[in-house]
Amino acid sequence: MSGFEKIRLEKGMYAAKGGFTAALEALDPSENYKGTALEGLDAYQRQLKRFDIKVAGPASDRVEKFFSTADSAALFPEYVSRAVRQGMEEANILPKIVATVTDIDALDYRTITSVPSEDDKELKMVAEGSFIPETTIKTKENLVRLKKRGRMLVASYEAIRFQRIDLFTVTLKQIGAQIARSQVNDALAAIILGDGNDNPAEIIRKSEGNELTYEDLVDFWSRFDPYQLNTLLVSCETMRKILSMKEFKDSAAGLSFHATGKMVTPLGAELIKVPNFEEDFLIGIDRNCALEMVRAGGVVTEYDKLIDRQLERAAITCTTGFSKIFDDACKVFVFGE
Repeated sequence: MSGFEKIRLEKGMYAAKGGFTAALEALDPSENYKGTALEGLDAYQRQLKRFDIKVAGPASDRVEKFFSTADSAALFPEYVSRAVRQGMEEANILPKIVATVTDIDALDYRTITSVPSEDDKELKMVAEGSFIPETTIKTKENLVRLKKRGRMLVASYEAIRFQRIDLFTVTLKQIGAQIARSQVNDALAAIILGDGNDNPAEIIRKSEGNELTYEDLVDFWSRFDPYQLNTLLVSCETMRKILSMKEFKDSAAGLSFHATGKMVTPLGAELIKVPNFEEDFLIGIDRNCALEMVRAGGVVTEYDKLIDRQLERAAITCTTGFSKIFDDACKVFVFGE
């Protein structure tokens, strides 16, 4: 019998630092399986193999397979977390706008900032023995605001026990997608209104008329120096207006869009469509240095309820916050009334 088949699974493993999979990896390291048929599987996936639970494909097992033994039931909350996390990743645009992700294990987090002046942004020649210009880095005055986003799973065990796991995964992935969209809204709020440190985005208004033009985009692009405007966040209607401009209809500009559906503007900025976004403005950012995402743990489930088949009111949550790194790396352009 292999080592992973002897591990006793229990609720307490979810309370370990790093979560259930980290606790399993400590007991059954994946590095021990290099060169074997189990190479490429993590500790949790080896436990699924141990109990012969198939979670994907047309031959996936029914949900009740998780609860065939007390040990296998302990795998169910981790399955829920992974399915929700997969849904978040598939629907998430945050990797395209966040410069860095910070994981914390506390309720409070204070990030750092550097506010360079125009003189600081230029590296000057320094003569021997002379003063070297300084860049000051300090902690921000206020803490990062963390928000818990989630959904309550309302279902009886009898309602899902005979359903295929693959079908149940689709539902859980939609929960993840909803959480991801809420986090995007939180990120946009931090960009526009600020992160609580009196740093709202600079708002640039169109001087004449209300119709967005290519000249407006060029003017907006020119205001980002020394940063780069490499990401534009727009509504569906604004996306339509931009793609209808004659400058976007030449073969070079549309080549990537026709091949992949991803739109890169003639300015070099990627266009990202944001659902339920305001139609009369757009957000431009330098995604390499504009925003920090702070996570207090990953996807959290009420594992004790899930293990005990008490699915009627089981919460699935994720706690995150957003902080600006360089305030001038994000701006808002308003062209409507």
